[in-house]
Amino acid sequence: MKIAAIDIGSNAARLLINEVKINNRKPEFIKLNLLRIPLRLGMDVFTLGKIGEEREKMVVDSMKIFSDLMKIYKVDHYRACATSAMRDAANGKEIIERVKDASGIDIEIITGDEEATLIYENHVAEGLDKEFAYLYIDVGGGSTELTFYENGKMMYEKSFNIGTIRLLNNLVTVDNWHEMKEEIKENITSKKPIVAIGSGGNINKVFSMSKTKDGKPMTLSHLKKVYKEFNELSVEERMTKHNLREDRADVVAHALRIFNNVMTWSDINRIFVPKISVADGLIHNIYSQLHDKKK
Repeated sequence: MKIAAIDIGSNAARLLINEVKINNRKPEFIKLNLLRIPLRLGMDVFTLGKIGEEREKMVVDSMKIFSDLMKIYKVDHYRACATSAMRDAANGKEIIERVKDASGIDIEIITGDEEATLIYENHVAEGLDKEFAYLYIDVGGGSTELTFYENGKMMYEKSFNIGTIRLLNNLVTVDNWHEMKEEIKENITSKKPIVAIGSGGNINKVFSMSKTKDGKPMTLSHLKKVYKEFNELSVEERMTKHNLREDRADVVAHALRIFNNVMTWSDINRIFVPKISVADGLIHNIYSQLHDKKK
């Protein structure tokens, strides 16, 4: 069975195609293709309140490409979700209709809480040590999703309008940060030590740069050190010194600021980065629903 997930975020749109094979009665998810297009919808939406004509055309053209790729790979099932920028865009529904007419792709606009749940669908914590509690931190362009997991149960989930594109455009207020801090202090508590599970393109990049072995965590002190370095460099210097694309170089320090704040406020000093995403969660969600229907 081949399953595709489309995640239209505030910074980029991604198409993930997986083949699912049953191995010892358990599903094995094999990545066939991952395509990322930096649409940067949040640059329009968070400043103008809507998606401009140029980026609207980019969305439609990108979805045509995604549709063609799904046909080439003979995808059996797919789900396409749009998050923070499309949620806030005054013309979001009109663009969704244009995409449907041009590509046949049905896009759902999901809430921040649904976005957090999709990250949880990856079930990464289930394979980790039960002596710990886990906080999933997913940092996107428009929002940050937190999901707290303890004793095999989801205890708390919340979406905050604090994201890298919003920070880049100086659209995150002191009150936004205060709300996040208070929520974390009140809800992210446990008698067990808490570790973080990070997702999003920026933390994945920082993890790969750190040369940390897969399955091993990075420390908060390391993230603070990298943040300090990036913060002191210009975008051009980050691109040259660390071989970063411009659309990564201009937001990576903002992402690290979010991770550092969340981990500091929740007294977490280690973060695992298992390369999960909303798109991965969508794939798992589609498979789970199909599996439940069969039952």
